[in-house]
Formats: sequence, structure tokens, C-alpha cells
Amino acid sequence: MGVGAADIPLDWKLIDEVKGFMDPEEGRRLYDVAFDAAAIGPGLEIGSYCGKSSIYLGTAFRLRGGILYSVDHHRGSEEQQPGQEYHDPDLVDAAGTGMDTLPHFRRTLGRAGLENTVVPLVCRSETAARAWATPLGLVFIDGGHAFETAYLDYNLWAGHLKIGGYLLIHDLFENPSEGGQAPFEVYKLALASGLFEELPRTRTLGVLRRGPSTDR
Repeated sequence: MGVGAADIPLDWKLIDEVKGFMDPEEGRRLYDVAFDAAAIGPGLEIGSYCGKSSIYLGTAFRLRGGILYSVDHHRGSEEQQPGQEYHDPDLVDAAGTGMDTLPHFRRTLGRAGLENTVVPLVCRSETAARAWATPLGLVFIDGGHAFETAYLDYNLWAGHLKIGGYLLIHDLFENPSEGGQAPFEVYKLALASGLFEELPRTRTLGVLRRGPSTDR
């Protein structure tokens, strides 16, 4: 995928330094898909955290002269709160009152040279979607991992994809012993809708493409 994309190196040192949970092989697939998607329309990611996925996606959109919208309230998802499995005390705000990943995210964008490509939307997904009218070439769902949250993100944003656009869903685990099932359940619902063509997965990253027979 992505004519010419393989010839453009990513800043792997920076990617390694940014906090977040993204396998490099999955990240490279994000980059390749985004390189193609940028020719279709803007991209939108739900759940930027400290910006690791934004580097992969944003770099591809920058190379194609595109725009990536990044939606995150930056107060952490369910599993990142104090006492939970993925809590990081380094990401608590200066007042010690809660999570705040926004300063880290902004720092990542600056270091990656993406401040003129990635548009941060500091709010909840449903708030950003309330008056959204821009057709999209890519939607990446990687926000909250409770079923209600992931399903809401799918319902809010999948309908904004243009024909040929890509829907990507992270953290697909078919085996419950390996991880939570919510993203995988949403992925299966997307397939069952008949709106999407299934493309090969990369580890836990699902890739779907909006089919030509589903124009509405």
C-alpha cells in the first residue's frame, strides 16, 4: 500500500520515546493505510493519548498535504485511571487531581513537525461529532475500550467515511485471555453491517474499507 510510502523513513527514535501502546508493525500499517487514505479525504483518530499513533498517521497525511483530526479529552480512558492496570502516575496533572496527557501530546506534535498537519480536538468523541460535516478518508478508533464507548465511537464516525475510505480499529483480541473483547465485538458488528470490505489485519489492528455499494 502507499506508492512511495516505503521510501519515507519514520522517526523511530521519537516513536520509541513517546508513551503509548502501539506495536511497531501495527504502527507501520497505520502509516501505510493513512498514506493511501490521504488521497481520499482527511483522517480522524479517536484516542491520541501522548501522540504515538499520531506520528504514524500524521506523517503520512503531511507527506500527502492532508489533515488529521485527533479527538481526545486527554483525561485518560477507563483503564488509565488511578488504581487501574494502565495507570501512569507521570501523566497526572500538576495539581494532582487527574490525568492530563495534553501537554505530552502537544510536545509530541512539535517534535514530530506535525503542528500544521494534526488538528487536536480536546473534547469527547460525541462532542466533536455533534456538528461534524466533513467527509473523511480514514477513521481510527482507539479510545475507550468499554463496549459502550467503542460502539458509540463507531456509530458516531463510521458514517462519515467516503467510499473507499478506511475504518481502523485497534486492540482486537479474539481470545478473552489476551485482552478485552469490546473492540473486537465492534469490529464484528462493522463487518456484519455490510458496509465494509475486510482487509488483512496486522496483529491487533483491524482494517476495513468502505465499499462502493454502500453510498448513502
